[in-house]
Amino acid sequence: MTAVLPIIDVNGGTGPLVSYAYSYPHKSSYSRLDPPIPLADAWTGENQSKLALYVHIPFCEMRCGFCNLFTQSQPPSGVVREYLNTLSQEMHVVRTQLPDARFAMFAMGGGTPTYLSPGELDTLLNSVATTLQMSFVDLPTSVETSPSTATPDRLSILGDHGIERISIGVQSFVDVESQSFGRPQQHVEVLSALDAIRSFDFPILNIDLIYGSAVQSCSSWLRSLQTALKFRPEELYLYPLYVRPETGLGRTSHHAAKHRLDLYRTARDFLLVEGYEQVSMRCFRRRICSVKNQNYSCACDGTVGLGCGARSYTQRLHYATRFAVTQPGVRAIVKDWIGQTHRELGLATHGIRLSDDEQRRRFAILNLLQNTGLDSASYVERFATSVVTDLPQLSTLLSVGWLREDSGHLLLTETGLENSDVVGPLLYSEDVCGKLREFTRL
Repeated sequence: MTAVLPIIDVNGGTGPLVSYAYSYPHKSSYSRLDPPIPLADAWTGENQSKLALYVHIPFCEMRCGFCNLFTQSQPPSGVVREYLNTLSQEMHVVRTQLPDARFAMFAMGGGTPTYLSPGELDTLLNSVATTLQMSFVDLPTSVETSPSTATPDRLSILGDHGIERISIGVQSFVDVESQSFGRPQQHVEVLSALDAIRSFDFPILNIDLIYGSAVQSCSSWLRSLQTALKFRPEELYLYPLYVRPETGLGRTSHHAAKHRLDLYRTARDFLLVEGYEQVSMRCFRRRICSVKNQNYSCACDGTVGLGCGARSYTQRLHYATRFAVTQPGVRAIVKDWIGQTHRELGLATHGIRLSDDEQRRRFAILNLLQNTGLDSASYVERFATSVVTDLPQLSTLLSVGWLREDSGHLLLTETGLENSDVVGPLLYSEDVCGKLREFTRL
């Protein structure tokens, strides 16, 4: 009898997909840590020699209809100023509590980091480099931007600091599609922003696009991809449109899975012909793209997150601030975070402890969803057990042709890769699924 795979969402139930699977456990599985854990204790025994540093700027010029990120639109200038002051304090707290921390990569996202003024952006990057003893020029670095904020003065600041990668959320080059995503933007503004980015010497340009709107056809989607390629992006991230609770679209729209799949296949086939390799379900990279040597593995190495909404990862504990989707919830959490003392900034207050079983699941999920797959020998070396024994769901994936074995690696097949957001949740633990179901959206 042929095994049947259920469609499982990240909330642990059957039904339409509503979220991407690329990390584990999902942030909405976090809960209050009682008692809070000092950062120095959280990182005791962890390898701090090659960490990732992520800085979160939770501000945007507008709230897109599909967005469920931790971000506040059009904050008062006083809030931004106080936020940056608190962020600077947090850097000093982290440097004090993690004196041995050394960073192998840097990313700044949000929100929209370039929502900050050029002066604020410059001061922030100087503070990160000085306080945390980093050289952006020597590391893989990435900063997110948007069409309305990718201005020459801001881009000049990023270039002066040696930022390697600029990632811009375009979503669509077709105005009616952008509007259907709840993202009003002017086509001329998008083109101007991309021209501005390409006028600077950033080694990597990434363009984010979204597919799955009811008004989107395969031909209009293809036109967006062709327009994107005129700017020679080294990377493209293609995101399926999932209608999530508490977002603008979540209150108004529903879209068919088959339509998304048709659009995905159109893009995949087009980009492979155009000289891109598929890194994951979402990421496509130009085969001739040259990037700085990355001495960091998300599945193995830790991450220090700075700012309200940022997540930090150790092997045994993932932690962050409280999480919300709605604007009132985000504003309340940001306000509370800004008011914290140095002592409070040095505590992990919300998170999830990772048992040995959860660590195994995370390692498997993060590796399987990449084109390099899961090295079975590396899994045995790390955990002293067999991954297929630990996760019997993998046998089902092998039997239905979503997974294959090749030279000691477990690799998603073409069908498995396009169903990555089903494969990931199939490997979630019952405990994490229960926490996701219990999550209260603010």
